[in-house]
Amino acid sequence: MSGSIIAVAGAGFSGSVVARELAERGRRVVVFEPRAHVAGNCHTERDASTGIQVHRYGTHIFNTDRQDVWDYVNRFGKFIPFTNRVRAVTGRGTFGLPINLTTINRFFGRNFNPQQARQFVAGLGDSSIGEPANFEEQALKFIGRELYEAFFYGYTKKHWGCEPRELPASVLKRLPVRFTAEDSYYDTRYQALPQDGYTEIVRRMLDHPQIEVRLGEWFRPETKNDFERVFYTGPVDAYFAYKAGRLSYRTVRFEREEAPGDYQGNAVVNYCQPEIPYTRIHESKYLTPWEKHDCTVYFHEYSFETGPQDLPYYPKRLATDLERLACYQEYVKHESKVTFLGRLGTYRYLNMDQVIGEALDSVKNYR
Repeated sequence: MSGSIIAVAGAGFSGSVVARELAERGRRVVVFEPRAHVAGNCHTERDASTGIQVHRYGTHIFNTDRQDVWDYVNRFGKFIPFTNRVRAVTGRGTFGLPINLTTINRFFGRNFNPQQARQFVAGLGDSSIGEPANFEEQALKFIGRELYEAFFYGYTKKHWGCEPRELPASVLKRLPVRFTAEDSYYDTRYQALPQDGYTEIVRRMLDHPQIEVRLGEWFRPETKNDFERVFYTGPVDAYFAYKAGRLSYRTVRFEREEAPGDYQGNAVVNYCQPEIPYTRIHESKYLTPWEKHDCTVYFHEYSFETGPQDLPYYPKRLATDLERLACYQEYVKHESKVTFLGRLGTYRYLNMDQVIGEALDSVKNYR
């Protein structure tokens, strides 16, 4: 194979953006994708029985504040505005999430205005905690034990498979507390879903005469010298044959159910109680409100530790993981021909827009 060809490992958003950008500059690109489809964990498809468009690997809502990222994805398909309103089932009823003014008033049986609610929640927090050292301390400091245990303790323990105090505080910092009635899960400028699904968006990105896509084929690191450059979006520990140990991830499995009419009336419902084994239920028809279906399909989501044959989803980033990651980051410094990108390639939690933005930035000056 000619050394003038660029290899991209992975046909998710990160790899596909890189491939498209380089192809439009006249470069030849080969994309290696071990799965039988493109779009990675954002893969969408039509349910064979119901015809409903489903998110095969869990609900993904596109949202961003970056104008360049928004403009970029709209080149490849129509995005329809969509507000994600998550509901959370607790031992005291069902509430909106993130916690907002309505949630606070309903949960505590009050009628606070925003300023009163802010003062009330501040009084719930544990003032003895200085800088929170972990997820649990972050929650106790800012919302107190009652809200923490109702909304976060059980869900977090199920999702991550460990006590919340073992997780970094940054995991909870991503979820705000609002003192208004705004119940959108996100507060970004653009929030939308692709009319034809994410897989079609990615397929169009990769539809270029300079791009060759090899489905069902892993990129083998030992072939890196066959290429001018490699953009690698797979697991960083796998690239180095796990020589510093495996980084830990959580993965998920989905149990499919079908029913006439509707099931839960919402796209995503979290189940916060620890005794309920699943973390969420996704009802796919609510992700395409512009379509009409007389039946429904929904999925129970179960979280578990990622084994050697499982798809990694969520980097855990526990203390031992960060020690191993430091080793891998040293190895990365010596890979002059390889750029590591994406959630798996950098072992960070990244949203879709962050992945796309990082990919655009990584090839901005590459010719």
